[in-house]
Amino acid sequence: MVRAFVALAFLVGLTAVSIVAQEKVKRTPAEEKAIEKLRSMGALVLEVAQNDPRLEVSYLQKIDNFGDEHLTPLKDLKTVHSLNLRAQPVTDAHVANLKGMTALARLHLEKTKVTDKALETVGGLTGLEYLNLYETGVTDAGLGSLKGLSKLNQLYLWQTKVTPAGADALKKSLAKCDINRGVEFVPIVAKEDPKKEMKKETKKAEAKKDAKKAEEKKAAEKKSDEKKDAKKAEEKKADEKKDAKKAAEKK
Repeated sequence: MVRAFVALAFLVGLTAVSIVAQEKVKRTPAEEKAIEKLRSMGALVLEVAQNDPRLEVSYLQKIDNFGDEHLTPLKDLKTVHSLNLRAQPVTDAHVANLKGMTALARLHLEKTKVTDKALETVGGLTGLEYLNLYETGVTDAGLGSLKGLSKLNQLYLWQTKVTPAGADALKKSLAKCDINRGVEFVPIVAKEDPKKEMKKETKKAEAKKDAKKAEEKKAAEKKSDEKKDAKKAEEKKADEKKDAKKAAEKK
């Protein structure tokens, strides 16, 4: 009896979930028009899940002539959960179109042209939980605009002009946020083999010894030559005395 009751409850619950999943979320004409407009300009617009009508908007293909018109339809969509503008030529002026989107939880701005100016707008998106600013022009000065994002728990700042000091300062206001600056690569200096190093030192020592021996040999040869020259000079002087004596005796 208990098993039958449990099975019946399970089936009832499963049916209820199925009905909810099959029910299509009713959107206003303005919302439908905005979604259609976004899709016509290359955006991918999807619901987060079958039972979650919030929207994910992504521009996945590079749009060279990206402009305000690619973002203005968003003002008619109050349930945008995620917006992906990765690698699009997005500027600070374009980001200004996001003002007021407080329901936005995830924002991808990596590899765009945004700077500190854009963060003034981003700082007003109070629902943000995830923000990616990888390879953008933001600096320590711009991070102050993000101090009010109390829900932010992931912030990516790889390859930006943000310093460790700047990140630490923001961390004081956003204690729960994981501020990721990536890995700082330090040039690796290859260490030479100790044996090779010893050989080098041995060669240097031998070269010094050889140089010293060459100097000593040169000095010895010079001294020897000087002695020979002195001896020849003495012999010449003696010969001259003999010649002088002989000449005197003949007279």
